[in-house]
Amino acid sequence: MCDECGCSVGGAEAVHSHSHQKAHETLHHNPQLNDEKTITVIKKILDKNDHEAAHNRAHLEKANVLGINLMSSPGSGKTTLLEYLADVANFDFAVVEGDLETNKDADRLKTKGINAVQIQTGSACHLDAFMVHKGLHDITLNDIDILFVENVGNLVCPASYDVGTHLNIVLVSVPEGEDKIAKYPVMFRQADLILITKTDLLPHFKYDIEAEKKEARKLKPNVDILEVNINDIDSIKAVAEWIEFKRKMRS
Repeated sequence: MCDECGCSVGGAEAVHSHSHQKAHETLHHNPQLNDEKTITVIKKILDKNDHEAAHNRAHLEKANVLGINLMSSPGSGKTTLLEYLADVANFDFAVVEGDLETNKDADRLKTKGINAVQIQTGSACHLDAFMVHKGLHDITLNDIDILFVENVGNLVCPASYDVGTHLNIVLVSVPEGEDKIAKYPVMFRQADLILITKTDLLPHFKYDIEAEKKEARKLKPNVDILEVNINDIDSIKAVAEWIEFKRKMRS
C-alpha cells in the first residue's frame, strides 16, 4: 500500500473521505491513527488533492468534457470495456490509464485508435488528482466528449480519492465471487453505475446476480446497474447509451 495517501498507516477507509470532518472523526477513532501529527499530515494531503481535483474538473467543464472514473479490482474488464466502447460509442473519448508498472493497457487502447496516456504510479495504489492533471497535458480536450480515468485495479483506495471527474463507474466481475459488494461498501456507495461483467460465465460460477443487485441497492438505492459481457454487443451498447445520456444531461 502507498505512503502518500496514508493507507499504509491504518487503511484507506480511515483516510479517504471527501468529508474532511468525517475523515477527522474516523482517524481519531482508529487506534492506529491517534497521533495528531499523523492526522494533520493526512488531512493536508487530502486538502491539496481536493483542490487539484477541482482544478481538473474546471478544465474538463471549460471544454465541455464529461469525466468518468473507472474503478474495479484487477481483471474485471476496464480496459476491455474501453476497447469495445471504441467500436460502438457515438462519442469521442480519451483515457488516462493508471497502473503500477508497464504501458500494456495504454498500448492496447492505442491499437484501437484511442488516445491513451499511461500513468505509472510505482507503489501508489490509486491515481490522485495530480497524476490525472499530468495526463491531461497530453490530451487535447477540445477533440473529445468523454475523458475516462482508468484507475489502478483496487477496490479500496480509489473509491474516495477525488481525481476530478464527474461520475464513477464501478465494475465487478462474476468470477470475483458474490461477496465483493458487501465487503467493499465504500467503493460501491461511490458508484453512479455498477457494471456486473463477464456475465456469460454465470453458468460456471455460483453467483446470484439478483442478490448482488439488491446488495448494491442497499448501499445506494438509486444506483444504476447493467449486466455486461463482450459476447453480447448490445450490453456494450447499453453502457455507451448510459454514458451518452449522462453527457447530454450535462451539456
